[in-house]
Amino acid sequence: MTRRDLREALLARLGQNRERLTAIAQALIRAPSPNPPGDTKAVARVALDLLRAVPGAEVEEVTAQQPFVNLVARIRGNAKGRRLIFNGHLDTFPLGETLAWTHTPLSGVVAEGRLFGRGVSDMKGGIACSMLAFHLLAELRDAWRGELVVTLAGDEESMGPHGTKHLLDTIAHATGDAMICGDAGSSDVVRFGEKGLLWLEMNATGVPAHGAHVHRGVNAIDRLRRALDALDTLRSLPVNAPAPVKRAIEAAMPISETASGAGEAQVLGQVTVNLGTIAGGVSTNLIPASANATADIRLPVGVSTAAVEQRIGELMSSIEGVSWRVLRRFEPSWTDPDHEIVRLVAANAQSVIGRPVAVNMRVGASDARWYRMRGVPTVVYGLTPHNMGAADEHVLVDELHAIATVHALAAFDFLTA
Repeated sequence: MTRRDLREALLARLGQNRERLTAIAQALIRAPSPNPPGDTKAVARVALDLLRAVPGAEVEEVTAQQPFVNLVARIRGNAKGRRLIFNGHLDTFPLGETLAWTHTPLSGVVAEGRLFGRGVSDMKGGIACSMLAFHLLAELRDAWRGELVVTLAGDEESMGPHGTKHLLDTIAHATGDAMICGDAGSSDVVRFGEKGLLWLEMNATGVPAHGAHVHRGVNAIDRLRRALDALDTLRSLPVNAPAPVKRAIEAAMPISETASGAGEAQVLGQVTVNLGTIAGGVSTNLIPASANATADIRLPVGVSTAAVEQRIGELMSSIEGVSWRVLRRFEPSWTDPDHEIVRLVAANAQSVIGRPVAVNMRVGASDARWYRMRGVPTVVYGLTPHNMGAADEHVLVDELHAIATVHALAAFDFLTA
């Protein structure tokens, strides 16, 4: 058979396995893995059984710290060649059992073309797509060279070190020549990079006194408020983004903002500040002695965490009684939007969904950053999230099949090039 014939056979097999794909996603959904606490043992057992059923697969369970269980599976082609990684995470948002679910969070129910369940969009549906692609490509191992690897992490939602980072640190074949991740997104948008982040904790101290005697005290909340107002000015920091990134964001805008909301392009190009928590004081008629807040600062390509931290230090230096510390930091990361893996995913996506797709950055963080930090060209292409983190989280079954098809065809093209 010619390469074209084999590719057509793979496409036909994908069409024949629609129900199997849904069943894989349902099995993953029905094994709870909320983070916190991040216990992925149950869903890892399900995934382990599914991967062990793949002919010739070498499957390994890897745990840095309980209860975060990770998996790695590998299949080899007909000769030495490049290695492609499918990466995903097993943990999900909390189940939210008290929310007004039409179907229970772990039901995995299919109704009116939609698949329901906690984590189906972020990202058990995406994992199912990669796992089906992995299985079907194993059946065609004589047609391609190199290796195909699936890495499933148990520690993504908390962005900790016990998941993908641990796999990359300890398993040689967890890294490779390119990576495809099925994290939440849209079938209309191929993501080649993502913003960086800086999570801060802000603390302010004051002098307590009775609320009527303001001349005798110093209000910690007032100090914190001034600090937070100053923090908001980070939005105007200059951005020196590379030309390919700026061109891609601008070109993607008509399609990408339809999928992800108006204003996405502006957010991708500037520093943003979100105040996540704030607390202080014990009574309305007392001057608070302490106050604290946390902030999520996202950095576009073209702004470093060092530059932002330096500016924060300058801003806070003039505000008495305020201290701050960094909780987490990650630099922005991106793969050249013209890289082979980006072009292959985009071309297959356009062919499968039958309309133009955008190639753009990603606003949110994902484990793709760990791969880009190791120099691995990486693309994120996953399902549109509906009610992600809320009641009735679901994805469209048709889109589930489309994503799986793109993952499989792009991997085939990469490994047969």
